[in-house]
Amino acid sequence: MNIVFLTLNVIDDLSQSGIYTDLLRKFIKEGHNVHVISPAPRGVKLDKYYYTDSLGATIIRVKTLKNTKCSIIEKGFSMLTISCLMKRTISRYISKISVDLIIYSTPPITFLSIVKYLKKKFPKAKSYLLLKDIVPDAVVDLQIFSKKSLLYKYYRAIEKELYKISDYIGCMSPANVRYCLEHNSYISSDRIELAPNSIELKEFEPVSYTEIRKKNDLPIDKPIFIYGGNLGKPQAIDFIIKVLEYNKSRDDRFFLIVGSGTEFLKLNNWFIHNRPSNAKLLDALPVVDYDNLLKVSDVGLIFLDHRYTIPNYPSRLLSYLSYKKPIIAATDINTDVGTIAETNGYGFSCDSVDPANFTACVDIFVENQSLAKSMGEKGYKYLCDNYLVENTYNAIIKHFDNN
Repeated sequence: MNIVFLTLNVIDDLSQSGIYTDLLRKFIKEGHNVHVISPAPRGVKLDKYYYTDSLGATIIRVKTLKNTKCSIIEKGFSMLTISCLMKRTISRYISKISVDLIIYSTPPITFLSIVKYLKKKFPKAKSYLLLKDIVPDAVVDLQIFSKKSLLYKYYRAIEKELYKISDYIGCMSPANVRYCLEHNSYISSDRIELAPNSIELKEFEPVSYTEIRKKNDLPIDKPIFIYGGNLGKPQAIDFIIKVLEYNKSRDDRFFLIVGSGTEFLKLNNWFIHNRPSNAKLLDALPVVDYDNLLKVSDVGLIFLDHRYTIPNYPSRLLSYLSYKKPIIAATDINTDVGTIAETNGYGFSCDSVDPANFTACVDIFVENQSLAKSMGEKGYKYLCDNYLVENTYNAIIKHFDNN
């Protein structure tokens, strides 16, 4: 099949690791032709914008405004203009092939018109939505605007339209499937299915536990609880600060936070003023450096704002499980990321409201430090059974097996 993949992620080469690149590599290994449409944000200079990467995929980079790490105004203009820019690029480069499958992820405001354009141009093509962000309800949950606003009504109308034109919708977890069906009764249940975040397993180079910890000024003899990823409003930064405050006098544990985002400065200011002896904050690191820190840590952390009514399912879970780290998920009551971890024995779950509840989960690992290893093994097994690219690939390709 000829596959067009639309993304807001910057993809240079499919040899990179990630939930999308890993999946696309699987399609290539199975003999499909992959064409990636990816942005080249303002400030990025490239020698070429249309090329074949090392694995044989066609990479098409589209000059756009920035949509991350920029002002709200620029991000807004980027979202409004990117559809037009991508359509123009597609008409230029993807005109002589017969497209069989269009894969794309949310947000809907970006890709609705592009998917419409492609389906009109290639009427036999099927479209598959990888539902990662339920917008605009996620924004309403964080009280950025209300359901009564014109913005909500506008975004919701686009979301509905995208769902309607998508032949299939793949959700990250069972709670995602239920939510989508309950809030979009006009969608047939046979079009919504489980297509989880997934990765390709790779060989990991062993590292010196002591050397990595010393190099990064981390304690040698304490369990390390690590969070790595985005540091924005969805990650309940106020709650993270409460957790650090609640635990700052305890010297039998260490918290390591690595990442970047809109709330990084807020968290950094707390570290500057409090100088905790049992916690450290690092800006985003190169993948190899972060992975080394993850290898020598004990427990992975997941944080989500307690106000969420939509069931988020953070992809950072996969890196924790791939390194055999159990998790503590401090979240809202609607996501199933924590309940799935508890049910399958690779983590604990609590609300992201009371730091005492979170600390009780931490205490379990501190008091029984061999527990992290056994639970990590269970998490790795669950990853191998449920979150490898084969699972997501099979969910998509089964719709074409009999065609």
